[in-house]
Amino acid sequence: MRFDVLTLFPDMFKSVLGNSIIGRAEKAGLIELNYIDIRDFTLDKHRKVDDTPYSGGGGMLMSAEPVYRAYMSIADGLDYKPYTVFMSPAGRVFDQDVAIELSKHKHIILLCGHYEGIDQRVLDEIADAEISLGDFVMTGGEIPAMAIIDTVARLIPGVLSNDGSFQNESHFQGLLEHPQYTKPRVWRDMAVPDVLLSGDHKLIYKWKHEQSLLRTLKNRPDMLEKAWLTDEDTAFLKQAGKDTSNED
Repeated sequence: MRFDVLTLFPDMFKSVLGNSIIGRAEKAGLIELNYIDIRDFTLDKHRKVDDTPYSGGGGMLMSAEPVYRAYMSIADGLDYKPYTVFMSPAGRVFDQDVAIELSKHKHIILLCGHYEGIDQRVLDEIADAEISLGDFVMTGGEIPAMAIIDTVARLIPGVLSNDGSFQNESHFQGLLEHPQYTKPRVWRDMAVPDVLLSGDHKLIYKWKHEQSLLRTLKNRPDMLEKAWLTDEDTAFLKQAGKDTSNED
């Protein structure tokens, strides 16, 4: 899978994504990462990429032409259109479902805005989607783009040592992940739950699933509205809610 990032700060990506799992995946040829400096496609000696917005308002706006020229340095000559995403606080909120959708594309371009945004005309011309990390505003699109690359890349076969491991993680199945433990068995007088040492795989699976339900109920009850729940799950959560309300 190929990622191209259009940015004013390409060095930010190299220092973050060049390490750990994503860096190893790139070296192994499982993903391709390219960082394109939009300033390289300006038409003046000062490498100016922004200007004042029409109708006034605070701040500066990134100009259409350098962004378009940077985009065409990738797209020109291809027999397909790369799926192009503009990182924007006005976009669709990024979550695991969106990550899975993006992982099905063979080539993604991530466009990182700065200042007060980008001239709408070039967005209308090249962008297929706008994506946001959440309901807040950042100084630029670089950190959100890194988050998307990290999240999507680990869904690519071979990137993780165990391709099925992400399927048990938080959000993948609509629930938060259950608590996990490692050695030593007792740490500061706190012991690993006995069920995890029982060797009874059915009992362990049941415990993990119930813990996922409880953690989601406590931390992200909104997720339960979208999660696929059995009648047994619903009854368990109903009882858990009653037990919680009686704690006082």
